[in-house]
Amino acid sequence: MKNFALIGAAGYIAPRHLKAIKDTNNTLIAALDKFDSVGIMDSYFPNADFFVEFERFDRHIEKLKRNGTQLDYVSICTPNYLHDSHIRMALRRGADAICEKPLVLNPWNIEALKDIEKESGQHINTILQLRLHPSIIALKQKIDASSSNQKHDVDLTYITSRGKWYDISWKGDESKSGGIATNIGVHFYDMLSWVFGDIQENVVHLRTKDKASGYLEFEKARVLWFLSIDENSLPDDVKQKGQRTFRSITVNKQEIEFSAGFTDLHTVSYQEILKGNGFGLTDSENSIKIVHDIRNAALLNTGEKHPFLKK
Repeated sequence: MKNFALIGAAGYIAPRHLKAIKDTNNTLIAALDKFDSVGIMDSYFPNADFFVEFERFDRHIEKLKRNGTQLDYVSICTPNYLHDSHIRMALRRGADAICEKPLVLNPWNIEALKDIEKESGQHINTILQLRLHPSIIALKQKIDASSSNQKHDVDLTYITSRGKWYDISWKGDESKSGGIATNIGVHFYDMLSWVFGDIQENVVHLRTKDKASGYLEFEKARVLWFLSIDENSLPDDVKQKGQRTFRSITVNKQEIEFSAGFTDLHTVSYQEILKGNGFGLTDSENSIKIVHDIRNAALLNTGEKHPFLKK
């Protein structure tokens, strides 16, 4: 049984990490969040110590270490811009880190963490759950078996409506979240680069606070992508059903069905990490570079555009 700490216990994604720790027969010994709405912990680890101040949490972890309690992993579910700092804290305390995506906001942050990882002897893992989804694994196997010079046509559309709170929260601050492409798109870009190879071209057609769109070319794919948190972007038939989310990935006009099974993939991720098969810094490099370039690229009005831009 391994000992875990969790930073960001009140966040949206934290319950999946709590469940994964419990499902893998491990224990949570301490948790931190500046917000105290963490009653969800009662369903998983009611005896875990909880802190709302980082300094007291850090002191508690040090005390446990001095008293002979080994902290094995720190799970990090904090706002994107804090990931780097909290990863460093975990490694300094002699623990491995398990960090939500995006691992960091900029490519050079990864290079710095490589040095810290080497110095500490600890490991940094990140959650790239789409690589573990059966439908995506099957797609990769199919693409790997196809002609090496074949370019597949891919359409990625992801609309997940968000209310007015989004702009007020850290997610609406690009300096903290990295913007919409980073915050809701990074795992899709990771999946695309994992399946279709190295990035060759990155063109951005639209980038606002609530939507973004562009063209990506990989070794084996031409991708038109569209992301939005604006409910007005939803197709009419989706709106009529009262749904607030629309997700679609087509390859050569064939839909890839991967809606089911998302909630269990964190547990699968933890199982692989505990076996030493987690995704690390090198695995994150391509997607972090892609979102960094999307964030900083000049907008272009050339080339083929995603169909939703015509609305």
